[in-house]
Amino acid sequence: MLKNRKSKFLVLILALFTLLVACGGKSAKSKGNPDELVVGVTTFADTLEPTDQYFGWVITRYGVGENLTKFDEKGDLQPLLAESWKLSDDKLEWTFKIRDGVTFSNGHPLTAEAVKKSIERVFEKNKRAETYFKYTAIEANGQTLKIKTKEPVAILPQTLADPLFLVVDTSVNTDEFAQKGPIGTGPFVVQEFKSGEQTVVVRNEKYWNGKAKLAKVTFKDINDQNTRALALKSGEIDVAYNLKVTNKADFEGDKNIVINELKSLRSTYAFMNQTKGLKDKALREAIIRGSNRQNYTQNLLQGGATPGKAPVPPTLDYGFNELKDENAYNPESAKKILADAGYKDTDGDGYLERPDGSKLDLNFVIYTSREELGIYAQAFQADMKEIGIKVTLKPVSYETLLTMRDDSNFDLMIWNILAANTGDPEKYLDENWDSKVKTNQTGYANPEVDKLLKELSKEFDKAKRKDIIVKIQQLIMNDAATLFFGYETTFLYSNKSVTGLKMYPMDYYWITKDVAKVN
Repeated sequence: MLKNRKSKFLVLILALFTLLVACGGKSAKSKGNPDELVVGVTTFADTLEPTDQYFGWVITRYGVGENLTKFDEKGDLQPLLAESWKLSDDKLEWTFKIRDGVTFSNGHPLTAEAVKKSIERVFEKNKRAETYFKYTAIEANGQTLKIKTKEPVAILPQTLADPLFLVVDTSVNTDEFAQKGPIGTGPFVVQEFKSGEQTVVVRNEKYWNGKAKLAKVTFKDINDQNTRALALKSGEIDVAYNLKVTNKADFEGDKNIVINELKSLRSTYAFMNQTKGLKDKALREAIIRGSNRQNYTQNLLQGGATPGKAPVPPTLDYGFNELKDENAYNPESAKKILADAGYKDTDGDGYLERPDGSKLDLNFVIYTSREELGIYAQAFQADMKEIGIKVTLKPVSYETLLTMRDDSNFDLMIWNILAANTGDPEKYLDENWDSKVKTNQTGYANPEVDKLLKELSKEFDKAKRKDIIVKIQQLIMNDAATLFFGYETTFLYSNKSVTGLKMYPMDYYWITKDVAKVN
């Protein structure tokens, strides 16, 4: 009897040991229906209204919305809902031929009039639209759309690929877009939206460009980076976005996981608010010189980003290597600049006071949905302590960050964005450093930068555009206007059962009609 019990006990222990080895050494195979995909994402939007903030990105990434134009895997502009376009001789009128045979997901036909109303809605609801172009008239006739501008707009077709300008059906109750999702022309439609939990999209049976291979895609909001990695390893999700180079160790030797990476067009930087505590150029110069960006990107992020210095990343050919960085990392120089400008530690607490004797305590607003931003911020805080500057970190949600930027309620604010959101840096530069635009809330103003940005908007020659962009960058750097932390390498982790996934320099496209799962 005792021998029989021992045998059963040994069998149980062996079974448990086998199970533990199996769970610990490999990722589980993809679970669930082969027609359904589960994707792990970070919470980005609290509404599906595409004109609100930057939330149109969710609509394009989730395969619900499309634009007149799009960017391919090389970053080149391609036709989408517009099959062609041309520019008038006076460069003031763009004519787009809207593709025939396209319907919205509710069956309504896509006409030039529908596109006209969609574009007009964007301008009515989002002040950022005017930073891209200003129109004098939009005319629709059948499938022909004409956009007339007061001044030449060199990159208008590229601009219309931005998710802000995705095309929606305005003939329906658009107030329902926020929770039910917009009526678009993409391969999927929204079935369920629970902010902070998940978004579910299902196949658009009326899609104009061929049936989607997947019947259903669930986007699970999993904000913690390591939790997303574990969910992928266990088979709970099939794809994980916004994992980093540090997660590679989690899947070392794992044949079930595919890891792709791309030197992206994303720039991570900190606005320095000249309407608040950073009016003094000497202080801004010291902050930049005291920031060890090589350490942040190469050591702390394990090579997951390229060290920053200029507005435009080195992945784009806009003179990165030729730009002179007068504020390269040099903490001793930073200390001298501060001392020469009258900053002193008068109370002996280890932190400097301003020349007028007031406390120097900078609030640094960061958002929490990207883990690497916290790494940057904490390392920066430590570097500032070394040169005597106190920095207080203020973590907020992405939605709160957008509100605080509009209110200028910060000294420093971290930002992570495509530096060429129209396939060209013009609008990125204009939106952030043109003194006249509403989105520039930092008080930065340089008349020469404003002048060059105006020239750039009208310049069609590529070589001349590059020369202007290089000059603009150098002026921004010379003004110590912004602290550029680094330029991100993006990673896409997925189960090997998932096919058809592609990485795009423009981070607008995630799930397309060609994504599938195989057994």
